[in-house]
Amino acid sequence: MPLPKIATPTYELELPSTRKPIHYRPFLVKEEKLLVLALESEDTKEITTAIKNVIKSCIKTRGIKVETLPTFDIEFLFLNIRGKSVGEDIEVNLICPDDGKTQVPVTINIDDVKIQRTEGHTNKIKLDSSLMMEMKYPSLSEFIKNNFDFKEENVMDQSFELIATCIDKIYNEEEVWAAADCTKKEITTFLDSMNSSQFKEIEKFFETMPKLSHKVKITNPNTKVESEVVMEGLSSFFG
Repeated sequence: MPLPKIATPTYELELPSTRKPIHYRPFLVKEEKLLVLALESEDTKEITTAIKNVIKSCIKTRGIKVETLPTFDIEFLFLNIRGKSVGEDIEVNLICPDDGKTQVPVTINIDDVKIQRTEGHTNKIKLDSSLMMEMKYPSLSEFIKNNFDFKEENVMDQSFELIATCIDKIYNEEEVWAAADCTKKEITTFLDSMNSSQFKEIEKFFETMPKLSHKVKITNPNTKVESEVVMEGLSSFFG
């Protein structure tokens, strides 16, 4: 007689980018093993593949392309899938800002962690009187690099590369240049030709884009000083 099948529950959440409901299930033991092995490998490609495959498997709603989801969607999805899989309370150690060294254990409920939005955020950047540039949010591979990349890299080069990969198109009233049709060198040359104010508008896009963020109040047991700590990005919730 074959063993019975274990029923897997299905949950619903609102996808931050579209505000539409999607259904998902917790990851299974076999999928958790894949994640652990990938993280232990400290290999960005392996981690990317593992997270992509797990999220794909866990999403029950049809038509969702994981590769094209914005970073904050991936973060929010992965955090909630993990919560339903191994527990909705996360224990992290936070460093007290007043002395910069004392660690305080804090328990956070995943349901309290939300995507924070900045008023006035836009993905359309005006470069001059006629030229516009439209940005797209970082891809799954960039999400992995920002959250789980263990290799040291020049911060300036990494930032510049991120910006280059997030340009969707450049256009004016007569013509549209899709970034996908341009070479990496052409994009780099285009960015190098910008002035400081134009480049700051691009930086503003990243600074104000929706992000996984949560504020926590902690008290230093040694100094008795109460501080507010802002946790941002998925890696903050795995400390």
